[in-house]
Amino acid sequence: MVMRIPRVVVAAPATGHGKTSVATGLMAALRARGLVVSGHKIGPDFIDPGYHALATGLPPRNLDPILQGEHRVAPLLAHGARSADMAVIEGVMGLFDGAPGTRGAASTAHVATLVSAPVLLVVDAWTASRSIAATTLGFARYDPAVRIAGVILNRVSSRGHEEEIREALDRTGVPVLGVLPYDESLRAPDRHLGLVPAGERGADGPALVSSLAAWVESGVDLDAVVRVARSAPPLPAEPWEPEPPRREHAGTDWRASKRAGKRAGRQAGRHCVAAASGAAFTFRYTETVELLAAEGIDVVDFDPLRDETLPEGCSGLYLGGGFPEAHATELSANTPLRDAIADAVARGMPVVAECAGLLYLCRDLDGMPMTGVLDAAGRMSGGGALGYREATSPRDSLLAARGLSVSGHEFHRTVVEPRHGPNPAWEWDGRAEGFASASLHASYLHVHWAGHPAVARRFASAVHGWAARDPE
Repeated sequence: MVMRIPRVVVAAPATGHGKTSVATGLMAALRARGLVVSGHKIGPDFIDPGYHALATGLPPRNLDPILQGEHRVAPLLAHGARSADMAVIEGVMGLFDGAPGTRGAASTAHVATLVSAPVLLVVDAWTASRSIAATTLGFARYDPAVRIAGVILNRVSSRGHEEEIREALDRTGVPVLGVLPYDESLRAPDRHLGLVPAGERGADGPALVSSLAAWVESGVDLDAVVRVARSAPPLPAEPWEPEPPRREHAGTDWRASKRAGKRAGRQAGRHCVAAASGAAFTFRYTETVELLAAEGIDVVDFDPLRDETLPEGCSGLYLGGGFPEAHATELSANTPLRDAIADAVARGMPVVAECAGLLYLCRDLDGMPMTGVLDAAGRMSGGGALGYREATSPRDSLLAARGLSVSGHEFHRTVVEPRHGPNPAWEWDGRAEGFASASLHASYLHVHWAGHPAVARRFASAVHGWAARDPE
């Protein structure tokens, strides 16, 4: 299938040039003009996509050749943008910076070539003028497969500063599509892993996005950006689809369950997974929910900071990413929910916990009591971990059959002691990590389930099976 998807990548020479602000503001400004905009983030990051979701009103998406598989990147873009007028793709780090030792794998440039998208280069002009032309020219010529379609100048201090840069850029042939002044009020607060997630900021998040939209609208030629996006060639990719639901779950015929469900007035043959959300648990990949939905699983949110009980009728738990270390006091104070989760685990309810979820299942976090499911303690650390991991399941568990290999990502500034239990969740680089059993899987590793759909099917099967036999 060939799809016409207007698309553009927002990149920068390095981290810190303002590409997240520009990309988010661009999404919101185009939406304000009446366009349906699909937002995408290159790499595993889950903070920036939260702001994209506020800007577009659509679910956030990631594009990552390592986590998802190179062959899935274009189909995932086509899937996320199929109903949109335009896709805006925010890059990661500098344009050509990828995973260390891979010659640029998973870089912004790598993904831009996989989806044949033109690139807008955001350049911080605060401490330079004519040198920006040399920087832009070098990026434009470094890789002929990457098309730099325009430059957006950020933090320009004056009209004279702008004119000096424009005159120098005229010699490069790369057009200036935007000039943006520095505005201290647009600075988003940050923390040990980057920006404070949009989900933690309440009304401040939407207010910031609105301000970014006005900032971009005032300084960027949006019509020219749309023309650049429409210059992208047709995308030869079949849209990714979640795995179709299997016809049997724990020995129950799907069609028979569907008929019985209709008679009972409920969604036929479906079961519920309760997913942690709110300020302490701000992240899960959108495709995780879509894969579970395709397997007959409805995901229902609950907030561990406020809700004292799990959603009624849930048959599984998904505790994803976030910052429980920033909310440890409030999480600890919610004793009824901590007890309810401990009871659910003790009864064998299937539970997946990634990173933040791992910390929540510990005995304590920075000395504050958590659920106590795991005989382990979590604490903030000056080190932590960051990077891709090629992991293998050492034995059969809730999520993985023995020997299954996955590509995952770690990003945390905490440690859990001990690092693993008697039955580790994963092994990589000769070391064991995490805690696993037939009904529980807790690890620091984030795995994008679109890249490993067997993980979703295995978890869904356990949820259906537990629902069929649990007396409650």
